Amino acid sequence: MTTHQSSPETAKTSDFQTAIEVVEALPLEDQEILLDILAKRLRHQKRDEFVASIKEAQEEYAKGNFRRGSVDDLLAELDSCPD
Repeated sequence: MTTHQSSPETAKTSDFQTAIEVVEALPLEDQEILLDILAKRLRHQKRDEFVASIKEAQEEYAKGNFRRGSVDDLLAELDSCPD
C-alpha cells in the first residue's frame, strides 16, 4: 500500500475544492446569497486594512518619519534600490 504525504499546498487546494463543491451543492439562490455575503465581508476587510494603513501613515508622519522631495527624487531613489 502506498501512502501519499500531502503538502500544505495540496491541503489548501483540497480544502478549496471541497468548499467549491459544498457551495455548488447549494440551491442557486443560496449560492447568490453566499456570494453577496462574501463580497460584503471582503469589502469590509479591505476597508479595515486601508484604515489601518492610513492610521500607521499618520503615526509615522506625526513622529517625523517621512521625507520630502519631488517625483524625480522618488524615481531616482527607486532606481537606486537593489532588486
